[in-house]
Amino acid sequence: MTVRLDSDLLRTFLAVAESGNVTRAAQRVGRTQSAISMQIRRLEDMVGEALFERCPRGVKLTRRGGDLVENARQIIDLLDETAFSMRGPQLGGPVRIGLPEEYGQPVLSRALGAFAKRHSQVEVTVRFGYSVSQLTALAAGELDMAVVFEWQQPSGAEVLTHEPTVWVTSTQHRLHDERPLPIAIYGRDGWCRDYVLASLERRGIDYRFAYTSESTNGLILAVNAGLAVAPIARSNIPADCRELTEADGFGLIDSTRVVLHRNPRSTSEAVDVMADAIREAFHQRR
Repeated sequence: MTVRLDSDLLRTFLAVAESGNVTRAAQRVGRTQSAISMQIRRLEDMVGEALFERCPRGVKLTRRGGDLVENARQIIDLLDETAFSMRGPQLGGPVRIGLPEEYGQPVLSRALGAFAKRHSQVEVTVRFGYSVSQLTALAAGELDMAVVFEWQQPSGAEVLTHEPTVWVTSTQHRLHDERPLPIAIYGRDGWCRDYVLASLERRGIDYRFAYTSESTNGLILAVNAGLAVAPIARSNIPADCRELTEADGFGLIDSTRVVLHRNPRSTSEAVDVMADAIREAFHQRR
């Protein structure tokens, strides 16, 4: 029997698969929850098997759904690439991006993957670094856009997401039970002093500095090696590690806004399209 899959159904299927939640998928594609559910049921009828199963926080792919998801992505990517190729000449020129390193893999790789297939003539430069240095580079005209953490007063920049920061420990060690608590932190004040250390002091947790790093990867290394617990974005918790919750005597450190700043002097279409790709990559993470 030949199964003819509608591209609109595949887009809805991917929205649910990537968000893990029908409500978020409905917001993403601009439809009602009931419409999304009807489309998924229609696709399941066509395939002849369930594609999702319910779980406490939403839905997850069944084995059959997992088989379909990669093929669906390839089909939709090919359709999108074909549509872009028919619109006119490819974009060119440079695009310079500033980004926190923790979003290199989950966001930038996805954004660049989609962008490069459609605009291979654009020269993309990426700078990883602290938010303060990224904003300085943006003001100096060295960047076209910068994704930064914003934990103080809102600047008016476009909010891409809200990122909770939590204490993280290795599942192979129980360092969080030690007192004084061995912690790994960034080698800079400001946020660490105002939020990270304050979160321990509020809970009366005695601590000692066991490791200092200038990068998130350094903090993750310290946790994995069993040297310390560390403040890490919830979306960036690595394998074999877990969040320390209220049940452990810890809890949320803060929930930071992740915002997109644009250089007002960067007006090329390539910059606009890259901003759209980054925006969509963050949207798909939700």
